[in-house]
Amino acid sequence: MSVQENEVLVKITSAGTISIPKQFRKYMDIQKGEYVKLILANDRLIIRKITIS
Repeated sequence: MSVQENEVLVKITSAGTISIPKQFRKYMDIQKGEYVKLILANDRLIIRKITIS
């Protein structure tokens, strides 16, 4: 992933959801049905891939 591709503008829906862009999902190997963890750190929202067994 190049420097220009590491920031993408996404719109929050009326239901409060966002879509993770395809290039980010591919880079992080995130598949449909998997879980991610959201972490609030000051003024940043961090999305981390996790594995639930």
